[in-house]
Amino acid sequence: MRRLVILGLVCLSALGASAQNFPRQGFPQQGFPQQGFQQQQQRFSPEKYQADLEQHITKEACLTPQEAAAFFPLFREMQKKQRALYNKMREDVRIKPTDEAACKKMIQKRDQVELELKSIQQTYHNKFFSVMPASKVFDVIRAEDSYHRGLLRNMGGMGRAPMMGGFPQRGQAPQQQRGQSQQKGQSNTKK
Repeated sequence: MRRLVILGLVCLSALGASAQNFPRQGFPQQGFPQQGFQQQQQRFSPEKYQADLEQHITKEACLTPQEAAAFFPLFREMQKKQRALYNKMREDVRIKPTDEAACKKMIQKRDQVELELKSIQQTYHNKFFSVMPASKVFDVIRAEDSYHRGLLRNMGGMGRAPMMGGFPQRGQAPQQQRGQSQQKGQSNTKK
């Protein structure tokens, strides 16, 4: 009995000593990707975000230097107005109202802010038409969306091992389902 107690104490002390070797924030040596861990430790830089976004849009929408010079001041102006509304919306939902009437009022207020966001977006899209063709405006919108999807995808992978095969593209089935449907297609053609 005494041996079991001593053995248990030795095991507990060994566990306690090994637990102290891990860093406090995250465990990159525990199978987490080192790159994601380093990105998590970096602070968000609005300037870097803006520069990366503009570079992505310029590349994906194939903007000429003249188009970019005319477009990006309008784009930044739109973002500034939208950001103010996003901040307002975020402040409004921090604390849940205590009664039904206040909740209803808060939801209606949020709906109104979302309508204002769409109105700003529509106004600026019309302004964009004055500095470049509609096809380029369309490409800019798609490029901005793809940039934000990529950011979310990268942030979602932080602290986790990357998915095997990634996400399927729009209109494609996941690889397993594609493989199964191809096998079915082959078996149907053999009949």
